[in-house]
Amino acid sequence: MRQIRSHARSDDESDLNLTPMLDVVFIMLIFFIVTATFIKQAGIDVLRPDAETYIQKPTVSVLVAISQSGEIWIDKKRVDAAHVRAQIERIHAENPKGGLVIQADRGAKYEQLKAVLDAARAANLTEVAIATEQ
Repeated sequence: MRQIRSHARSDDESDLNLTPMLDVVFIMLIFFIVTATFIKQAGIDVLRPDAETYIQKPTVSVLVAISQSGEIWIDKKRVDAAHVRAQIERIHAENPKGGLVIQADRGAKYEQLKAVLDAARAANLTEVAIATEQ
């Protein structure tokens, strides 16, 4: 009698090792999380003044909004004028390369804008801009 040999593969040969691929995917995920820039929001919508000239700011670390009624908003929270400097310093410490952008409403009072500008100067921010409409 003739013997029939089966050519079935063993289980070890048919398994695909996914560990290196998972390592690469995990490292890519970490890379994208670390290098991602997150959109900063002040917390309220303001009606910005119009401007004929403007320059787009590429990096913004602190975004401050001043409402028509004079409320100051930073990082989606209402902030008292006396605490603006501390909030600016805290947020700017997280991303020291970015600057400060102030979104002041058309009807906002100059005193609130001046208070935010003074707080930025006291926090040693050199990149300060006021947001306008195109």
